[in-house]
Amino acid sequence: MGELRTTASTCCYCGVGCGVLIDSDGERIVGVRGDPDHPANAGKLCSKGLSLALTAQSDAGRALLPSWRPRRGEALQPIGWDEAYDHVAARLAAIVRRHGPDAVAFYVSGQLLTEDYYVFNKLAKGLVGTNNIDTNSRLCMSSAVTGYKLALGADGPPTCYEDLDHARTVLLAGSNMAYAHPVLYRRLEAARAADPEVRWIVVDPRRTDTAAMADLHLQIQPGTDVALFNGMLHHLIWEGWLDPAHIGLHTEGFDEVKRLVRDMPPAAAAALCGIREQDLCQAAEWFARSPASLSLYCMGLNQSSHGTDKNLALINLHLATGQIGRPGAGPFSLTGQPNAMGGREVGGMATMLAAHRDIGNAAHREEVAAFWQVGDLSARPGLTAVDMFDALADGQVKAVWITCTNPVHSLPNIEVVRKALRQAELVIVQEAYADTDTVAYADVLLPAASWGEKEGTVTNSERRISRVRPAVAPPGQARADWRIAADVGRRMQALLKPGTPELFPYTGPREIFDEHRALTVGRDLDIGGLDYALLDAAGPQQWPLPAGQVRGQARRYTDHRYATASGKARFQPTPYRPVAVATSARYPFHLTTGRLRDQWHGMSRTGRVARAFSHAPEPTLDMHPDDAARRGLAEGDLVRVASRDGQLVLPLRLTDELPSGSLFAAMHWSGRFMNSGGINEISNAAVDAKSFQPELKHSAVRVEKAELGWRVRAAILVADQRDMVERRSRLQSLLSACGYASLGLRGDESRAALALTAALAAPDEAWLAALAAALGMDASPDVLEYQDRRQGVRKCARWRSERLDAFLLAGDAAHADALAQRLLDPAPWTGSRLRVFTPDAAPAVRDRVVCQCKSVSESAIHAAVARGADVAALKSTLGCGTVCGSCVPELTRMCGGARLSA
Repeated sequence: MGELRTTASTCCYCGVGCGVLIDSDGERIVGVRGDPDHPANAGKLCSKGLSLALTAQSDAGRALLPSWRPRRGEALQPIGWDEAYDHVAARLAAIVRRHGPDAVAFYVSGQLLTEDYYVFNKLAKGLVGTNNIDTNSRLCMSSAVTGYKLALGADGPPTCYEDLDHARTVLLAGSNMAYAHPVLYRRLEAARAADPEVRWIVVDPRRTDTAAMADLHLQIQPGTDVALFNGMLHHLIWEGWLDPAHIGLHTEGFDEVKRLVRDMPPAAAAALCGIREQDLCQAAEWFARSPASLSLYCMGLNQSSHGTDKNLALINLHLATGQIGRPGAGPFSLTGQPNAMGGREVGGMATMLAAHRDIGNAAHREEVAAFWQVGDLSARPGLTAVDMFDALADGQVKAVWITCTNPVHSLPNIEVVRKALRQAELVIVQEAYADTDTVAYADVLLPAASWGEKEGTVTNSERRISRVRPAVAPPGQARADWRIAADVGRRMQALLKPGTPELFPYTGPREIFDEHRALTVGRDLDIGGLDYALLDAAGPQQWPLPAGQVRGQARRYTDHRYATASGKARFQPTPYRPVAVATSARYPFHLTTGRLRDQWHGMSRTGRVARAFSHAPEPTLDMHPDDAARRGLAEGDLVRVASRDGQLVLPLRLTDELPSGSLFAAMHWSGRFMNSGGINEISNAAVDAKSFQPELKHSAVRVEKAELGWRVRAAILVADQRDMVERRSRLQSLLSACGYASLGLRGDESRAALALTAALAAPDEAWLAALAAALGMDASPDVLEYQDRRQGVRKCARWRSERLDAFLLAGDAAHADALAQRLLDPAPWTGSRLRVFTPDAAPAVRDRVVCQCKSVSESAIHAAVARGADVAALKSTLGCGTVCGSCVPELTRMCGGARLSA
């Protein structure tokens, strides 16, 4: 280990784009802090950001060597980089020759750096000649992008983070900002604390932590957002709360929208939404009459088959009231991934070209082709995410190159994705982690560098470009994503277009960025004046930043001249349409999906950190208690959830945060942590006709009790991440035999355990023997065992150095929570070991941790509140809420301090 050094970089999670300071010793990342000089976060980090160092301290589970399968069904075998490059280039070139360029597809990620994205886009469109390159950003931001382009003429929020400080009315729609963007939520909290007259309106079918802090919570029925916004606009027109000057001078198309919303009076809209008419009218009045109204929206609007219309209906409200182009006002889409915007800037999607150019525009194609010195670019729109995998399944596309994303977990109706990858002639997976759901289908695995190891740039939600810098070298033979794409590209160019000007001459990311910025000159996102030197000297910058300027533009359209041909914003008619897959007698429930506070996407990174499971230790299906009572269901029951597309089993959690008739499940749990692929086993694949974004947020489902009477609980202490990864792999191989199974971590970095919960329809001795073997429950003096084969009961416990080390309870798992608590206690076992299976061994509770940073439990907080503590007292006595602040909204609710309308 060398001398401790600090590297300024950017967080790899959400689109807030927080600056981080990475402490490393030359070999390992040992700590992460918020960067106080970064304008996005001013030193603050959320619980996920603060635990980044814990995710990077081991190469366990990482993809370390290039590998391939000589034949399908065989294990991946290591090969050298040159052999991997040659193999990939030859196979892809052969497919292009036999079947044409569109037989190849690329599926990339909003977690790539801009430079990575640029090279992949050039590889697909400039060399192969296909527009079949899309990204998991299609799953999160495409409806927001399409809405901005249709209404304002260009992609990119017109707002900035400073607007959170200046807004007097904040409308949050389809966003649990307290969980998904905690650092920005802290900023909103601070603004309201400074000015208690600031009002929050939250539109959400759930009473989330964000909704609980609202002055007005509009708990609408899922999918009725357009009806709500149209009803609000009707009310504004009726009351005369518009900005006639802005409408007349700076917009077009208002009369058509006015005619449309005439048929959506507040009473009708409220009835469709399931809310009170007076609440809808109140929201409209607050929005229109506020000195500055800011809307913040996320996946609840975007992930819908009518997502573009939801975005446009909200933007119509801003245009009609002039709430745009000034401090604290405007429509602000919150980005889900760290570089979804950077990917769009370089044109790394099937529906666009570099620098916000359009595939359908011949002049745009000619500009990019001339710049790259290639022949004509394809005018045929590429396949977007869902269609791409449908085409693979149908045999239309023969090969797919998947980079930094896990479609076997994240795409809707994932059984189709599995079929597609089994059907494909060639599946290339470029990935940092060797055990994602998608790697199992790889013919070739290319190991990629990850956060803390890469250099380049990302663009956050406010159009701010930040540098990403490496603190340590990639483990094993992992390489930067741009380098892998460029090395394969050079070989493919020699095979497909020998003698043509070299397309991939890069020796580092700086050259790629310079090429990218040259393509933006004269465009709406012009960064001709921005380079690495300016970013290093002056810090992160917003676009546009043309040559001759020293800083970027914080707020767009301040002169009310929009990026359309006429210079006027365009009102767009948005008729209300019901959700694509409606509820029925057979599928009576609305299922919505969303994020947990401390987990990220498919948990390939956060799933390595025990404390990330402390707030939500296992997957659940959330249901209103009245709905459960009518069906004879109770807390903790295993239920089978079925849609028209699939089914899975989940434990039931009862909560009044949902209205009757609605359900909720988190998106994060994947095949690495369950005996299924997660909630997308049952999500529908309907897409928005304009943005092609799938409706991941909503499905119609039915729920019934799963008859799985044989329950098994087990846990084992893990020495470190390598031990955890290896043990999880052994246990994961046993999950497919279960009717339900989940794996998770308990504890923290000082003492962590891998925990299994499983259920089968009947006792299975062979499966149980395999589980006991995987847990190391062999016959030895340190293993205590009780067995009743007739009842299907088996209990095992193991000690190491007088400390409980592992346990297995089958058939009678009543004391599992008590043993798990004892397992994490570092104190030596005292008294007779025979007490390990008795009811008084320890209190049988599962005490959820509310504050991850300080490990403060729910019971401790409830006890303090019962003694009269408020949030300030909780902070001072227990320490909760004093580090990242992600738990403060929940603490406020627990103290009864929610700001909810009557």
